[in-house]
Amino acid sequence: MKRTVQGFAVMAAILLLAACSTLDRSEAPVLSSKAQWVLLPFANFTETPLAGSRAEAVAEGVLRAQGVAKLRRYPAALQQEALFEPGDRKQYEAALEWARAEGARYALTGSVEEWRYKVGVDGEPAVGIAVSIIDVPTGETLWSGVGAKAGWSRDSLAAVAQQLMRKLIGDGLSARKD
Repeated sequence: MKRTVQGFAVMAAILLLAACSTLDRSEAPVLSSKAQWVLLPFANFTETPLAGSRAEAVAEGVLRAQGVAKLRRYPAALQQEALFEPGDRKQYEAALEWARAEGARYALTGSVEEWRYKVGVDGEPAVGIAVSIIDVPTGETLWSGVGAKAGWSRDSLAAVAQQLMRKLIGDGLSARKD
């Protein structure tokens, strides 16, 4: 009887934790591990100012931690994050042209759909992010993934974002070759 109760408790905990995050992603492409990468702007589809820039900073750290050594970031002077008109397609095209001029092979870009603390007693952090790996010369999307994750009330928003980004980007880079 005691084992049955423990079994149900473990199953309930697993289901509870699984409910805290959702991930969907395409199959990882074969990427050269020695290629030049660029980090392009993330669109901010939230009401949180600078959520795109915050997500970019996390993505940069995760890419470097995953072994992407040749990485350049789109210059801040060329970037403009609009609170009321997010995801400007012209800015994306300009960033892609910049990446081509830099001789980059791959680019990571994305968007932020949620970046906030939920309102309520506990105020749990909640993050929703979409990321894509782009073949810079062709502009083709090689891989994409989207995920959402909520943390516990004692978790920080940055920690939840980092966990989600680590999982998404790690999946996208999983088929790298030398």
